[in-house]
Amino acid sequence: MSKTDKDHMKQTFIAFALLLTAQTLFAQSLEESLTHDGIQRDYRLYAPSIYDGSESVPLVINLHGYTSNAAQQEFYGDFTSIADTANFILVAPDGTLDASNTTFWNAFGSPTETVDDVGFLSALIDTIASAYNIDLNRVYSTGMSNGGFMSYTLACQLSNRIAAVASVTGTMVTPNLNACDAQHPTPVMQIHGTADPTVPYLGNAQGFVAVEALVDYWVAFNNCNTTPTETAVPDVNQTDGCTADHFVYSGGDAGSTVELYRINGGAHTWPGALFNIGVTNQDFSASVEIWRFFNQYRLNELVGVEELESESSFSVYPNPSENLFTLRFEKVVNRSIQIHNSVGQLVKQFNTNSNSLELNLEESGMYLLSVVSDEGIRTKKLIVK
Repeated sequence: MSKTDKDHMKQTFIAFALLLTAQTLFAQSLEESLTHDGIQRDYRLYAPSIYDGSESVPLVINLHGYTSNAAQQEFYGDFTSIADTANFILVAPDGTLDASNTTFWNAFGSPTETVDDVGFLSALIDTIASAYNIDLNRVYSTGMSNGGFMSYTLACQLSNRIAAVASVTGTMVTPNLNACDAQHPTPVMQIHGTADPTVPYLGNAQGFVAVEALVDYWVAFNNCNTTPTETAVPDVNQTDGCTADHFVYSGGDAGSTVELYRINGGAHTWPGALFNIGVTNQDFSASVEIWRFFNQYRLNELVGVEELESESSFSVYPNPSENLFTLRFEKVVNRSIQIHNSVGQLVKQFNTNSNSLELNLEESGMYLLSVVSDEGIRTKKLIVK
């Protein structure tokens, strides 16, 4: 990523300095942290008042842009009112500092940046699932700019946990696109302005993939129809300086689709945002459309397992236990067993093809057991008394 691109992002997001009220407006969000790879990682978590833990609910990861932070993204790309009625958990994590001391997600393909954001976000999913009743077939990632880049990185490198992604003003860098290793059809929504000066719609010489080339990649990967359904978004706000067109590529494997909102004349902005940092489309809400898109998809359906519960079912007993648990599986297949503690730290990991095994967990507390196989992923909470 060139210095010019970084300067563009800094100039764009410096406007967020005016959003000092965000901390107050979202005081209802919990400020939490976990330690991953020896680094304290902070995040903001919002649980709607209608959440009572009686049923499993989706998790939406909302990632900030370059130079920004969790509180600013929570305000700018706001999903809280949607979560209040749709009943999902919303998490806005903070990135770390890059070599120029600027907050970022490690999704630009820099060989000198080594922070493991994929590992952190996987641990974050585990941490939240240990405290809330999360439907792990309904974990989604979205983000603004660099957060959009990172969402695509998750689609490629954490596809066993992410059901669908959406990017607003983000794309991918060519090396990451070439190395993408998504393991299942991946529904993708891209929202992008044609006059974006920071992440150009047509790409750039520094390796930012052109938006339509990126869309074509995911259309081909998902085996969608190459001819989209095109609809002009009603121009309900004729003073916002831009219009929008909506393209839907349907018919993909396992029911996957790819959607593009092209903002004609739009800048590096989030459609429907309350705060204007450039030409911002007000004909639709990006947040509303992203949730509408996410809400269609389940991970177990995308990996082609129609009956995940029966195919991957297993039992654990006793639970709670003093420290020793017995696992029994209905089928003999190769599996990866992962156990994380309540703060997301991986405490055990191994592979097995046995249909019966014992686990010994010495320290009391809550743990999250994940069983990953070709059939999908199943989880259970373990309690050590």
